[in-house]
Amino acid sequence: MEGNVRWVALTAVAPVAWGANYYVTHEFLPADSPLYGAALRALPAGLVLLGLCRRRPRGVWWGRSAVLGLLNVSVFFVLVYAASQLLPTSIASTVMAMSPPAMMLIAWALVSERPGRTHLAGAAIGLAGVCLMLLTGAGGVSVPGVLASAAAMLVSAFGHILTKRWNDTGTDVLASTAWQLTAGGLFLLPVAAAVEGPPPALSVSALLAFGYVTLVATALAFAAWFTGLRHLPAGTVGLIGLLNPVTGVLLGTAVAGESLTGRQVCGLALVLAGVVLGRPTRAGRRGDSSTPPPDSAVRPDRDRRTHVGSDSLESP
Repeated sequence: MEGNVRWVALTAVAPVAWGANYYVTHEFLPADSPLYGAALRALPAGLVLLGLCRRRPRGVWWGRSAVLGLLNVSVFFVLVYAASQLLPTSIASTVMAMSPPAMMLIAWALVSERPGRTHLAGAAIGLAGVCLMLLTGAGGVSVPGVLASAAAMLVSAFGHILTKRWNDTGTDVLASTAWQLTAGGLFLLPVAAAVEGPPPALSVSALLAFGYVTLVATALAFAAWFTGLRHLPAGTVGLIGLLNPVTGVLLGTAVAGESLTGRQVCGLALVLAGVVLGRPTRAGRRGDSSTPPPDSAVRPDRDRRTHVGSDSLESP
């Protein structure tokens, strides 16, 4: 149980960082350069992680890194950047909060993780809390922004479960994250140059904002998120992602001086209850249909051998 709490805490770093990322992008980054914004977020983060892990892809991981980089980085980052600029943080976070049930269903299809009753109940309670906090009934919401946020949610849910499926072979999480971010950034640079022209001029505040977006909301957050996907059920990871909109609301309150209404406090409590309800327990994992097959008991030794001698990794 202590190990599960550790993985939950580590995974929670990601949605908290991403919740703050909406505000930082909306307030400090250039609104008319989503392609450059996504590229400058992805490529430096990938190179930093690549320098730390000092491994390059080999064999099937060249193709896998390209596919995951396109889904989890290139397409996702552009859509999130656009949604952050077109929507209030609360609305963008609300749409992205639909990712837990999406991740559960995709995980059921791709990695045979059938969602348990507690995961489904936690998702329902958490989503109810998000709606209670964030759906204010305000008019004038940008339809393109909502579509961009919804598309980002679906792309990320599929890409993250695909990452979980392909990373189930002992491949180093830090290395595979570095490969995805680097590949995604390299895909974006020529497209940005062709579509948006020269890179935008950045103020000091924009450079500092990119520092946060690159190092914290990307390099650190993605490494924590994919580590959580390896060690926890996808349904639990999806529920932890509900901390994203919670962070958005709390940050808005702290930075903008807004006060939480009684409805928002109740919604926040429901979200946290959903996360707690969906957390893994030792008994739950034994009885869950997503428990790995018996031969997984010997997998750690095989994974260690794979990590040392597999052709999927190679030092530069």
